[in-house]
Amino acid sequence: MTVFAWARQRALPSLPAPEACYFDTDTDARVLAHCNWQPRREAAPVLLLLHGLEGSSLAHYMRGIADKAFAAGFSVVRLNQRNCGGTEHLSRGLYHSGLTHDPLFLLRHLIDDEHVPAVVIAGYSLGGNLTLKLAGDLGTDAPPQLKAVCAVSPTMDLALCVDALERRTNVFYQWNFMRNLRARMRRKAALFPDVYDLAKLKGLWTVRGFDDAYTAPMSGFGTATRYYHEASSLRVVDRIRIPALILTAANDPFVPPEQFTRPEVEANPHVRVLITEDGGHCAFVSEPDPAHDGYWAEHAVVAWAKHHATTS
Repeated sequence: MTVFAWARQRALPSLPAPEACYFDTDTDARVLAHCNWQPRREAAPVLLLLHGLEGSSLAHYMRGIADKAFAAGFSVVRLNQRNCGGTEHLSRGLYHSGLTHDPLFLLRHLIDDEHVPAVVIAGYSLGGNLTLKLAGDLGTDAPPQLKAVCAVSPTMDLALCVDALERRTNVFYQWNFMRNLRARMRRKAALFPDVYDLAKLKGLWTVRGFDDAYTAPMSGFGTATRYYHEASSLRVVDRIRIPALILTAANDPFVPPEQFTRPEVEANPHVRVLITEDGGHCAFVSEPDPAHDGYWAEHAVVAWAKHHATTS
């Protein structure tokens, strides 16, 4: 199911062409968001979407949720992580699993500059970890306009997920991630030769190795072990004080379900966890019918957002 959902072509003719919006989130970072605004953006709730590792605002699930949310009356903002979606030239550094700075910047922009009445944040995989970490970092200081968050297949315990990714049965997934990461590093080195040393790429074919060589030291963590600890939303999930929904599958190949039954999660009354028997990683595809296109998680995200953004 994971591979099927990733490879399946999807046409979404009802989703209008988005507006490309650029945000200078830091002195050396600019990010691109694809935005579908309702006619009166100051009156409509916003769904802010965060993609997964090596994804982009054009990932099938980002477009699928945008289509459903826009039809439900939301403005939709699909954020590209730094360097994603063809934006390597806009930022010197790298994105990582704990970089909540950029979505927080957009959240504040939506509230302070666009004056939107309500925001819900939803993320898939790495974006799900970011979503939960942002909510936990904010804790009781979350702005009243942030009504809820939702995480689908979130890599909440990064070390556990990387351990699972290294299983022999997951060699295809790791190879695909590394194929994309290696190509991105070559593009970054061509743009910023003074920053990126491609010699480290030689023989590097694991995500853990990549994080030890590039992500962790370049992001101030030093080692992958420290990075996985500090960037994991599991450290702060107990501090979440707004409604949070976690959707995951028991058969996810590299997001083990046991992380979602940890005391930090189960003891927080603001966090609701739904573990399905089937669903794979960020897939959750079922047979379509006239009333449902078969993408269950996308419908669930929009229903959660609609409930909290329009009734809170």
